[in-house]
Amino acid sequence: MDTKSLATLLFDASLPTLEEISNTYPRRNLKEGEKVTRMAPSPTGFMHLGNLYAALTSERLAHLSGGTFYLRIEDTDQKREVEGGVQAIIDGLSHFGLNFDEGALVEGEKGIYGPYRQRQRAKIYQAFAKDLVEKGMAYPCFCSEDELSDLRARQEAEKEDNLGYRGKWAKCRSLSLEEVEERLAKKMPWVLRFKSEGSIDNKFKFTDLVKGDLELSENDMDVVILKSDGIPTYHFAHVVDDYLMGTTHVVRGDEWIATLPIHLQLYRAVGLKAPKYMHIAPLMKMDGSTKRKLSKRKDPELALAFYKQEGYVVNCVMVYLMTLLNSNFEEWYAQNPDKSYRDFPFSPKKMSVSGALFDLVKLDDVSKNELAKLSNTELYALLETYTKEFDKEFYHIITAQKDKVLEILNIGRVGPKPRKDIAKLSEIKDYISYFFPELYQPDYQFPENISEEDRNLLITEYKDIYDENDTQDEWFQKIKDLSEKHGFTSNMKEYKKNPEAFKGNVAQVSTVLRVQICGRQNTPDTYEVFRVMGNELVKARLSL
Repeated sequence: MDTKSLATLLFDASLPTLEEISNTYPRRNLKEGEKVTRMAPSPTGFMHLGNLYAALTSERLAHLSGGTFYLRIEDTDQKREVEGGVQAIIDGLSHFGLNFDEGALVEGEKGIYGPYRQRQRAKIYQAFAKDLVEKGMAYPCFCSEDELSDLRARQEAEKEDNLGYRGKWAKCRSLSLEEVEERLAKKMPWVLRFKSEGSIDNKFKFTDLVKGDLELSENDMDVVILKSDGIPTYHFAHVVDDYLMGTTHVVRGDEWIATLPIHLQLYRAVGLKAPKYMHIAPLMKMDGSTKRKLSKRKDPELALAFYKQEGYVVNCVMVYLMTLLNSNFEEWYAQNPDKSYRDFPFSPKKMSVSGALFDLVKLDDVSKNELAKLSNTELYALLETYTKEFDKEFYHIITAQKDKVLEILNIGRVGPKPRKDIAKLSEIKDYISYFFPELYQPDYQFPENISEEDRNLLITEYKDIYDENDTQDEWFQKIKDLSEKHGFTSNMKEYKKNPEAFKGNVAQVSTVLRVQICGRQNTPDTYEVFRVMGNELVKARLSL
């Protein structure tokens, strides 16, 4: 067939030449070792943890090398696109501190390698597709959905091992120029297929930066590279874009490994150098005794919005994700407590091949450690921002009494071993609610070994001796004296040796007072809690 005539039939003569396109996209002037990575999501409106995990991998690769991290919007499938999808992508990632050096913006773009939205690059893809047609490496396919379904049914009936549009089953592959002209004259819709010369019997080796050495079968499918509207499929678009935009490393899910032979084949066909690939395993979670992938339907923690709504602090989430990215991060971070996770020498070689295990309990542990490092003013600022969006009632309380809240948040925060009670900002309201009459909901669970009569006696007498001006030693001495007076020992060693000799011990007496005043058994340092609460409120809570 006269392939140049075929290309003329199929494509507009006004398309730019490949030389003109190449001149528009200069090669990046990269220094030794610099990497260019991208995030290339579809604007579906749903940003999930897997997106963040892959984006963090790409961002770390680029920025640790002094390179470039950019955003490309893969909007070739309009059926999946939702209004505000690009905004959701940019907002979601910028909330977690992943900012792009170039690429698509909510409106417009920055950088010289655009357009960064694929639907705006249609003529570029068509120019490359036209070149493939001219080389005899692509052809139009006029098969309808019914014809393709019939083809599959016949393959299944003949027990074909490899189902698909290939070899003898590719009926449009051998159309003559005249037959193509005839179908075009009838306005029959068509797609453009890549003419594969591969064989699944042929194996080749490929080195993935995460998976290591792979042995793959060649692709023998005549895959669609341009859809009937002239917009490319992912297979073709990302090949063209990653080359023109100078991508050096592609990070994507390992579900794409099966299509890697197609992509490498396309790179060779268009005469372009393929980037390096990193196929990362999905995040997993335990479901009973088995591991499974995080699910949009089953696991609310998959959605990025979950972390913002729950009040997980960004740095806590990112530190935890780093523990999943590289197994040696935790040890490094423990040895470098004053450094940011961004200083860690991340390596794709230390990524999990089979899929890291995501665990909300472990995230909470990491978060508690990270939040314990913050000053009360830093924690207050985060709480103020969070409550302004998610809890207006509490926002008005803490902003109206800022100095008091700062004092409350400082309890147990100063010293070499700060308390680690808070994992997320949404927990703070309950954690400090007993300080505020409008939020106070007491749960009077007193020590069972102390009778109601003794309890009331202890509370009544303590009200008379409590003095907010006491030092901590003076305060505790009063509680010990009160305990001894009513048959409760302050000597814990004696109590452990012979508990039957006493009504109880000083710790249980302290618990009685704590529960009566705070409405709960567990609080930070009781002396500091009473002091910050203030004499008036303490005395009011001690009134029976």
